[in-house]
This record gives sequence, structure tokens and C-alpha cells, in this order.
Amino acid sequence: MTNAKSNSRPVKRRHHLRLNQLGPAQSSLLSVFLIVLAVMTVAPVVLIAIISFSDKMSLGMYGYSFTPTKWSLAAYQGLWEFNDLMVNAYLMTVFYAISSTIFSLFFTSMISFAMAQKKFPIRKGLAFYIYFSGVLSGGLVPTFILFTRYLQMNNTIWIFILPTMVGGFNAIIMRTFMQRNIPEEMIEAATIDGANDWTIYWRLALPLSTAGLATIGLFLVVGKWNDWATGRLYISNPRLVPIMTLLQNIQTTIDFYKNNTLAKDTPDAIRALRDMPTESTRMAITMLAILPLLIAYPFFQRYFIKGMVVGSVKG
Repeated sequence: MTNAKSNSRPVKRRHHLRLNQLGPAQSSLLSVFLIVLAVMTVAPVVLIAIISFSDKMSLGMYGYSFTPTKWSLAAYQGLWEFNDLMVNAYLMTVFYAISSTIFSLFFTSMISFAMAQKKFPIRKGLAFYIYFSGVLSGGLVPTFILFTRYLQMNNTIWIFILPTMVGGFNAIIMRTFMQRNIPEEMIEAATIDGANDWTIYWRLALPLSTAGLATIGLFLVVGKWNDWATGRLYISNPRLVPIMTLLQNIQTTIDFYKNNTLAKDTPDAIRALRDMPTESTRMAITMLAILPLLIAYPFFQRYFIKGMVVGSVKG
């Protein structure tokens, strides 16, 4: 009986490997599918970049094309007339993204570490509260009244940092990540050696959660970078406007620049507004919005992939 059981295990193992292996034809089809998917993803970005450098007359006559008849820098030259606003908005957005991400990762990881500990008596209640509050929010109008009338965070940098200090969805993900990747035996050994909860969190939990923190950090940075609604609702000071809000204002109405104290009453700005090509300017605005993320993503890719696969089902 023992020999029969021992002989059946390699058979099951080989059968399991055959089920998880792709044949040459299947591998080729999968490669073709992934190549087509990659082309479909990259092609719109390339087309947007080409249109942003196209002449407005050629766009009007021949439409969108990967090979325009005439190239032009008019869209970027028109936007360059307001470089002071653009540079300031970029700097403020970088500050908002980095500061809010650091604060959010710090407090979210602390709450997740507490919920991941079985000895924490209210961990289930806290997890339910965070999940429930993340699913059912107060709504736009109560939130606006709270932030502007009672907390008075409008026209301050704190409107971009404090409301996103802890994310319920991110806290649940980080709790699961810590439960799967930080062995309880390791925490018990650190406790026996005299380490308190803060030492275990700072010296043990955080180093072992680098991949998860990087993944959530990427989500936070992208979300904060693409956030235009916060600046539109709560910011009227042009010096505090983030880049996405500024680009949204440009796209919806060029009059935003005319009424701004940094651009009004300048002949170059008025001439640029009159001669600015519409379609290529929209695409140039899109490129200015996504280019920093395209440059930053490769640096996070390694941690992002690791954070997505670590903690998955193993077998």
C-alpha cells in the first residue's frame, strides 16, 4: 500500500504539470493575442502624440492620421505662453502626490498591521467599519459642507492630503497582504525577544511589505495625479491648482487664462489664445497629463508585479 501511494504521487504531479503547461500552438496563440492587445493599448497613445504635433489645417482636411501631411508645434507653443502656470501646477501636483502618498501609506499600513494581528481584540469590528465606510460614503454635498464650512480646508494644501489619509479598500488589501506574508511565528519570536508592537511594525512588518506598499503607492500616485475634481471644487487660488485641474480648465474654456492674474493683459497670451489649434491642443494637453506617469511607471513596475502575485494561491 505504501509503494502504491508513493508511486501515485509522481503520477498526480506529472498530471498537474501537464494541465498547467501550454503546447506550442497554444503558446503561439497566446503570444499573438498579447501582441495584439499591446498594440491596441499603445496605438491610441502614439496617435494622440502624433496629433498633438500635427498642423491644424492638415487635421481639418485629412482628419486623424498616423502620418500627417504637415507637422507643427503650434499647440505646444500656445501652451508655452502660460509656462508659469504650467510649471507651478506641475510642482504642486508632485507635492500633493508625494505627500499624500507618504501619509496614506504610513497610516494605512499601521491600521492594516493592527487588523492583521489575531491578538487585537477589535480587529474584526475595525475591518467591518473600514469596509462599510468605504462602500457607503457621505456623498458630495455633505462632504463639501464638512470640508468648507466646518473644517475650512478649501484653498489649502490639506484638502489634498487629509481626506485620503486612510483608504478603506487599500487597508483591506494591505491587511490581507500582511496576513499572507508575515508569519505569526516570526512575530511571536520578536515578541519573545522583547520587541514591542511599534518595533515589530517598523522593523519587521514594513520591510516585509515593500511590494504591497509599492503597489498601493502606485495606485495612490496615479489617483492623486489624475484628480482634477478636488481642485475644481475646493481651490480658487491659482497658485494651489494641480495640473489636472489646470488642464481641465484649459480644455473646457480658454477664458480661464484671460481671467488669471498671471496671464491677463499680455498681448502674447491673447494672440496665443486666438491662434491656438483646438484639436492638437487637446491632444497636447492629454500628453502633458499622461507623460509623467508613463515615465514613472517603469520604476514601479517591478514592485507592482511582485505585489500583485505575492500572496496568491500557492501549490
